[in-house]
Amino acid sequence: MASLNDEAQWLILLGLIVCVGMFSLAVIINESVLVGQTTAESVLDFSKSDIQGLRGEMLRTVESDPLNAKTVINAGTPDIERLYLLRKHAIVNIKPVDGPGLLNISVHYNNGVTAYNETMVFVNQT
Repeated sequence: MASLNDEAQWLILLGLIVCVGMFSLAVIINESVLVGQTTAESVLDFSKSDIQGLRGEMLRTVESDPLNAKTVINAGTPDIERLYLLRKHAIVNIKPVDGPGLLNISVHYNNGVTAYNETMVFVNQT
C-alpha cells in the first residue's frame, strides 16, 4: 500500500490558521476605529471653545470701559444671546448681579449637551 501524502494537509491547516488570524485582526482594527470615532465625537460635543469665547467677550467688555461696564453689558447682552442662539444653537443668559466688587456677571451657557454656570467677579484695581 502506498502511504498518504501529509504535506497538503499541513498546507491547508496553515492556510486556515492564517485566515482566522487575519479575520481576528480585521475585527480588532474595525473596533478601534469605532472607539476612536466615539471619543472624537464626545470631544467635539463639549463646547470648551464656545465657553472660552463667551468668557473672553465678557472680559474684553469690562476691560474696555471698567466704570461703565454694567451699562455696556446690559446693552450688548441681547446681541450676544441672539448670536449664540442662531450660530451655535446654545442658550446663553448674561446678567449683572449684586455682590462685592466692581461688577459681578452671571453667565449661563446650555447647548443641550453641556450646561455651564459661572459668576465672574471684577474688582476695581485702581
